Amino acid sequence: MTPDEFIRELDGEVHTVLERVARGSATAEPGPSMSVAALLKVALKNELEAAEEAAIWLVTERDVDVKLGLMRQCGDEAKHYRLIEARLTELGHDMSVHDPLARGYSPMFEYLCTLRTTAERLAAGQFTREALAQERNRVFIDWCEQQGDVETARLYRDVIQPDEGFHHQLGRRLLPRFVSTKEEQDLARRASLHVLGLAEELQETARLAGLCRLPGC
Repeated sequence: MTPDEFIRELDGEVHTVLERVARGSATAEPGPSMSVAALLKVALKNELEAAEEAAIWLVTERDVDVKLGLMRQCGDEAKHYRLIEARLTELGHDMSVHDPLARGYSPMFEYLCTLRTTAERLAAGQFTREALAQERNRVFIDWCEQQGDVETARLYRDVIQPDEGFHHQLGRRLLPRFVSTKEEQDLARRASLHVLGLAEELQETARLAGLCRLPGC
């Protein structure tokens, strides 16, 4: 199939799963320890991993447009980290003693770091994970507003969510250039679907720990 046909088909596959993930997050029963702050601390780790993963990819990327896009993403994710950290401080948490990587890196980060081709990276990262981040952020924003935390909702709606949209559109715009062959399309689809599978597994793990409505990165 042509690159554009492939993107349309992959888009449909991704959004079928994203709807399921968003629905599961929105309808799961929160645990007694769940709070906006608890979810923001998880978000800190996600943002740090997203920045580091983009940095790892950009040093081996040869395409200038992709490399510059990854540079932009590194800066955005670092900005998000600092903004979320500042919000947690406003909520009364001492962030000087918080280590977001105290339990190590996530399975998502470890998988993404194994990807070697630009097709796989764009499909898994910008095209899929950033679309996932947007869906999760929508659920998180709604929940923050329900809790009366308009400041956290505003941070995500007005700053973080537009950046994630830019990252996703970057993947949507650039991916067609790297999926002109069946082999490239197969690699891209496999990477995208693996990310979605990991996302559902991690969401179930979080649910069992009493956490849902988790934001994306």
